[in-house]
Amino acid sequence: MIGLWSVPLLFALPLALGILSLLVTPAWRPRLIFVGLPLLVAASADVLAQLVLEGPRIYRLGDWEAPLGINLVADGLAVGMILMTTLVASLCALYARVYLRDYPASSSFFWPLLWLLWAGMNGIWLAEDIFNLYVGLEVMGLAAVGMVALRATPQALAAAMRYLLAALLGSLAYLLGVALLYATYGTLSMAGLQEAASPNPTTHVALALIILGLLLKTALFPLHAWLPPAHGGALTPVSALLSALVIKGSFYILMRIWLVLGPEVTPVFTAQLLGVLGAGAVFYGGWMAWRQHQLKQLVAYSTVAQIGYLFLFFPLVTGTGPEAARLAWDGTLMMLLAHALAKAALFLSAGNLILAVGSSQISHLVGISRFRPMSLFSFGLAGVSLMGLPPSGGFTGKWLLLHSAILSGQWWWLIVLFLGGLLSAAYIFKVFRMSFREGPQIDRSITPPLTLDVTALILASAAILIGLTAHLPLFWLRLGSPFGAG
Repeated sequence: MIGLWSVPLLFALPLALGILSLLVTPAWRPRLIFVGLPLLVAASADVLAQLVLEGPRIYRLGDWEAPLGINLVADGLAVGMILMTTLVASLCALYARVYLRDYPASSSFFWPLLWLLWAGMNGIWLAEDIFNLYVGLEVMGLAAVGMVALRATPQALAAAMRYLLAALLGSLAYLLGVALLYATYGTLSMAGLQEAASPNPTTHVALALIILGLLLKTALFPLHAWLPPAHGGALTPVSALLSALVIKGSFYILMRIWLVLGPEVTPVFTAQLLGVLGAGAVFYGGWMAWRQHQLKQLVAYSTVAQIGYLFLFFPLVTGTGPEAARLAWDGTLMMLLAHALAKAALFLSAGNLILAVGSSQISHLVGISRFRPMSLFSFGLAGVSLMGLPPSGGFTGKWLLLHSAILSGQWWWLIVLFLGGLLSAAYIFKVFRMSFREGPQIDRSITPPLTLDVTALILASAAILIGLTAHLPLFWLRLGSPFGAG
């Protein structure tokens, strides 16, 4: 039951496995997934079952009341993020177990970092106070930096150091904001802050610091410079985890804090500014993705673009009617889930294509469609969701955001949704145009193990299926939210 074992297991188990994997021999570290994955899948399923049967629940660690104790909240949003993390991380772990056989030195440290990353993410999804959100963010961020450095090449180390600097600056800004709020209101609980906070200069400065720190960690344009080298230069399963999950952690925290404090104590123009930055990310990221000659760099800049859609949430949910706000909530979360699935699939299938031809140059994919149709099919399915074509989850998310923009009278966001889809199509079809072009006979073509293709295909298919069954995840995600479960 949720109050007995599922919630603490979700972060205690990966944390314990991360420590255990440092104590066993490197040969045993990949085998720990056969213990950890079934237990984490079972705990995630149990949390979902309890949410549907009994509604949102609060778990008190040690049965201590806040503020002395720590509260964990298992509402619809938290459970949705937990399920997303379990699915993506499990498939990336299965992919990595095969892929990293060619990187024995990197494999030794990948598995401890994966478990710590997983523990940090689940800690973020469940935390109810702004300080423990920071703790989870730090655990996740430091593990992600370590993953970027696994290659140990000069380029990888430089990207990891840049990522570390951005993460530390973002954490410092966030923590300063938390300290100001605690000094002013004497509580770290989001429920307590919602009751006590008022629009005054101290609160405005604290929220500005928190928002700035989280924007840097999310790599929102123009604070994105660290992301393409880190995501594009990492090992393939690491790139998938970073793009699909890690950047969602800081956005999730920003969304949580905004719903608690933003509309009441923050000027409306702040929400519009976040939307403008999101629009800039869509256009700049899409344009830069189209200009890339390296396949993984194309996918990395695509992440910069796709992040921008999520930030349309703030202007569409602030100062608008209840129906427009509910549609913005549904559309943003559908975009978030679809992006996580599609982007993980895109990175994994791109890694398979690179492995097949032995090069990351897009120009070297000439004729690959004759040799690696399954890898290319997975890439295309994921691209369908990123472009926002029906019946994918990306289409459903954009459709809901479009309706929210119309209902709220903010028609200018329709331009962002439409032109962003065209830019996505441009860089996705750039890869396909090269893949189907007839050229010189490929002199090197490796067939990746079936596991690598299957994991990418499952994630890409899930990005499509979530659009066909959108009513189910949206119902769960509304449970315990300000927008009801109707």
